[in-house]
Amino acid sequence: MRKKVIIMGAAGRDFHNFNVLYRADASHDVVAFTATQIPFIEKRTYPPSLSGPLYPVGIPIFPEEELESLVKRSGATEAVFSYSDVSYEHVMRQAAFCSSIGVDFILPSHQKTMLKSTRPVISVCAVRTGCGKSGISRYIGRLLLEMGMKPVVIRHPMPYGELASQRLQRFSTLEDLDRHQCTIEEMEEYEPHIRAGLVVYAGVDYEAILREAEKEGAVIIWDGGNNDLPFIQPGLEITVVDPLRPGHELLYYPGEVNLRRAHAVIINKANGADATAMKTVIENIRGVNRNAVIIKTASVVKTDSPIKGKRAVVIEDGPTLTHGGMNYGAGIIAAEAFGAMPIDPRPFASGTIKKIFEKYPGLGPLLPAMGYSGSQKKELEEAINSTPADLALIATPVDLSRVLQLNKPTVRVSYEIEEMESPGLKGLIEQFAKSLR
Repeated sequence: MRKKVIIMGAAGRDFHNFNVLYRADASHDVVAFTATQIPFIEKRTYPPSLSGPLYPVGIPIFPEEELESLVKRSGATEAVFSYSDVSYEHVMRQAAFCSSIGVDFILPSHQKTMLKSTRPVISVCAVRTGCGKSGISRYIGRLLLEMGMKPVVIRHPMPYGELASQRLQRFSTLEDLDRHQCTIEEMEEYEPHIRAGLVVYAGVDYEAILREAEKEGAVIIWDGGNNDLPFIQPGLEITVVDPLRPGHELLYYPGEVNLRRAHAVIINKANGADATAMKTVIENIRGVNRNAVIIKTASVVKTDSPIKGKRAVVIEDGPTLTHGGMNYGAGIIAAEAFGAMPIDPRPFASGTIKKIFEKYPGLGPLLPAMGYSGSQKKELEEAINSTPADLALIATPVDLSRVLQLNKPTVRVSYEIEEMESPGLKGLIEQFAKSLR
């Protein structure tokens, strides 16, 4: 008899764990995926073209709230936890719930799920969503280009649409974003890399993705999602921590695993942190990883036009504010630094955007850039247009004026990585490149 398994996920690590651990395993039968964190990703099917011969009709995906009824209907005996950036309390509550309904709670070793590459690999992961790992990845990409080595970025999965068509995706132009019908959240991750002159691969089947990327790049940069671990075995493992959230580096799963594994720990946003927070973070790093190199970097906020004295509706990166746990971002920082007046958009929000404010009451006068569906993008557009402001201050990595029909001028907020010490991150990458030669 095959052991019946349910994989608990959020359209990323769950599919990868299935592909690597279960797809060809005849001793287990994955009867369902459950989905959480990301809206509109449940009630789909993991298609036969991805699930393989053992699953000729694919695998259904249900909301995580239906886990108990799924166990009763299917007779599953194992639940495999496969999503990231959750508190230890959340993980253990899920473990307690699974135990109470009679299923084993499984946390797979991430080492078993890492693919081996024929190219050198640098991974950039984090202890929480919103630490700045994508900015670090772009900076590393530019350094490698300057050294004459062609990097290719492989991004943590974000398959929020039709899964079969998202098996293997390559992005090198902004037109590719439209061709692949990317959500705003996907664009936020891919577009900045494209603008930096980097090619990005992503999708669902990371064995296939890796093999294609190896044909094109001399070095692979793994750009992690949330605080998940890399899917590819790195030769240089970098973990980013955020001193604006001191203590979080030891409180969220699997961020602490990244911290313990790291060859180098980047304390990003160090230019905006006080001495007490920095001391706490450094002590926590050394408490679990005595050998990692610690490097401080600045995240420098800029605007592409003056905003002093202007009333602004501030749009921030959505995931950083939701499961990332921040109640403000670069947009509010820019407004305070450069003299704009944030106008509260909450009275003008409707639909799912209004529900986000109800779910996260600690958010200030800002709009989280949520756009996981066409209808949600329309709700975001209407909230921006309805807020009585002189301009839209866009602090998302994607240029929203390109994908939304806005009725007011826009000003972009950028946040780029700058070195704060020598040899710093540049020295680390130069050393790594030298070792390859």
